[in-house]
Amino acid sequence: MKNPLSWLMPARSNTPAHAVPEKKTAGLKSLFAMSGTAHARWTPADYSNLAKRGFMGNPIVYRCIRLISETAAAVPLLSYEGVQECDNHPMLGLLRRPNNRQSGKEFMEALIGHLLVSGNAYVERVRLNDTPKELHLLRPDRVKVLSDKSGWLHGFEYTTGNSKKQHRVSNIGKCDVAHLTLFHPLDDHYGFAPLQAALTALDVHNSANQWNKALLDNSARPSGALVYSSSAGNHLSQEQFSRLKDELEEGYAGPNRAGRPLLLEGGLDWKAMGHSPRDMDFVEARNAAARDIALAFGVPPMLLGIPGDNTYSNYQEANRAFARQTLLPLINRTLDSLNHWFQNEFETSVRIAVDEDRVEGLASEREAVWNRLNTADFLTDEEKREALGYSPSISDGGDQ
Repeated sequence: MKNPLSWLMPARSNTPAHAVPEKKTAGLKSLFAMSGTAHARWTPADYSNLAKRGFMGNPIVYRCIRLISETAAAVPLLSYEGVQECDNHPMLGLLRRPNNRQSGKEFMEALIGHLLVSGNAYVERVRLNDTPKELHLLRPDRVKVLSDKSGWLHGFEYTTGNSKKQHRVSNIGKCDVAHLTLFHPLDDHYGFAPLQAALTALDVHNSANQWNKALLDNSARPSGALVYSSSAGNHLSQEQFSRLKDELEEGYAGPNRAGRPLLLEGGLDWKAMGHSPRDMDFVEARNAAARDIALAFGVPPMLLGIPGDNTYSNYQEANRAFARQTLLPLINRTLDSLNHWFQNEFETSVRIAVDEDRVEGLASEREAVWNRLNTADFLTDEEKREALGYSPSISDGGDQ
C-alpha cells in the first residue's frame, strides 16, 4: 500500500554524482502543524431542524417536551358558565373527543408539543351541517400566515404536497383555524419556541456527544503538533508544506476524525500538546448544556436526572415548582386561546378551565388551603365554597 505521506521522503535523484546539489535560499527547519477549532456551526432555527436535532436527536429535549406535554394532557378539565360547572357543554366534548383518530389526551399532548418545538400550534375546526364536529392539528411547518399590506391577519394557507387550502378570517373575526403562539418579541404573527432559545445549549450538548464518541472510536488521542526535522539539513519546500497542511486538514480534522492516528516517516514527529478528555471534562460540559436546556423549558433539572443540581431539597418541591411555574401557566394560556376561539363560534360565555384540585403537583398547596379555610371560623360555609372556587350549595338555591 502506498504511504500517504511518501511524498515527504527524499526522492531518488538522477543527478550525476559530480553535480553540485541545489541550495535553497530559504527554508523551514521544523514544521508545527497545530490542529485548531473552526468556526462554530449552529443548527438553523427552522421547524424541521429543531424537530430532528432537538426532539428526535437529543434526550434532554425529548424528555423535557414529553414531560410537559404528557403532564399537561393528563390535567383534568372542567367547563364553567360563570361559577357554575356545566359538564356536558359541546366545547368540553370537542376537547375530550376531538376526532376519530385521536383521544383528548393525545390531541392535547400533540398541541403542547407543537408549541414547545415551534412556538406555534394550529387547530382546524371541521364542520358538519355548519356545526363543529371535529378538531384536527395542522403541522406548523405546513401553515403560512396570510396578512395584508398593513400587516393585519386575514387568513392561513395550509400546504401538503401540491395541494393548498386557504382559511380566511371573516369580517367579524371568525375562522375555522385557531393559531396559538408563544410570545415572540420580533414577530407580529409567529411565536417563539423555548427550543429555539436553547439552541446554543442544544448544539453544545449534541457536539459533546459526537466528539466523545469520535474520541472513543479513535482511541481518545489528543491533538498536538506535527514536527518535521532532518539531521541532514533538508528542509520542506513550500509545495511540501502546503500539501502536508492540506492532508492534515482533510484526513485528521473535524469531529468525525478525532483521535485518528498518524503514520509518520521521513523525519516527522508528533508532539502531543492538546488537553486530554479528562482535562476538557466533556461530561461536565454536557451537564451544563443539559441544565441550560432544562432552564429554557422550565423543567427542574432534578426531574431529568441531571447530576449536580441542588436547587431543590426534594422531588416533591421540584414537582410543585414545575406544576406552578411551568405547567399551569402554559395550560391556562392554551385554554384561554381555545376559549376565545370557541366562544366566537358558540356565542357563549362558557369557558374551559383546569381542575386544580386534581393536579397532583399542587396537592400539598391545596391541602394547606383547605386546612386554613377549615379553621377559619369567621367565614361562613358559602364564603369558604366561594374561596375554593365552588358554586353556591343547594340550600342557597344553586347547584352543587
